[in-house]
Amino acid sequence: MPPPLIGITRCSKLDDYVASVEQAGAKVRVLEVSDSPRALVGVLNGVVLTGGGDVDPVLYGEERHESVEDAEPGRDEFEIDLARRAVSADLPVLAICRGAQVLNVAAGGTLIQDIPSSVASDLTHSISQPPNAIAHQVTITPSSRLHAALGASADGSPSCCVNSRHHQSVGRLGAGLVATATASDGIVEAIEQPEARFCLGIQWHPENFWRTGEFSPLFESFVAAARERMTESDF
Repeated sequence: MPPPLIGITRCSKLDDYVASVEQAGAKVRVLEVSDSPRALVGVLNGVVLTGGGDVDPVLYGEERHESVEDAEPGRDEFEIDLARRAVSADLPVLAICRGAQVLNVAAGGTLIQDIPSSVASDLTHSISQPPNAIAHQVTITPSSRLHAALGASADGSPSCCVNSRHHQSVGRLGAGLVATATASDGIVEAIEQPEARFCLGIQWHPENFWRTGEFSPLFESFVAAARERMTESDF
């Protein structure tokens, strides 16, 4: 059986995403904003929504905070359309950092536009160097898809240590989504759609750990869901 084909949205730091997905046993196609989301859903077996700049607040009905830094032209529209179509088709989705925010906005949710000026917190949510530097712990819902997917990286407990490079986060949850991990200051660190085959958004960057394997079970679980989807679509 050929490996499942995973589409990864283009961003400025692709290498670790590609390595993580390939290490988990899948083939990668890097997606361009000029691609057709409708066509992609017909050929891909899974989608990774990657990190990057901020989603334009107009897309969730809010005025722009001064700290907002736009993503590359076309990314918001392309990725929101892709996320909606992928979820509708029950295509496995793993959404990381900005990707989790895109997933939430695509479902009709909102974002906290700037954590430092909006949330009273002693946590630092943006530590950029090294990329796998541990920033804080997150508490995970034990019965969630996230907890099951993390496997050994959750160490059998409802928490794990994560890296962190974001100034925004999920605000009001989108339709069908639930929060399944939070930081100690209440910031949502993971969302998922319980009814989906695999639809998971996380705020940290597990792809930065592909060399050491702390989050390999997460990517393996995602690829397994994509392989299952591929097998079913062959019939």
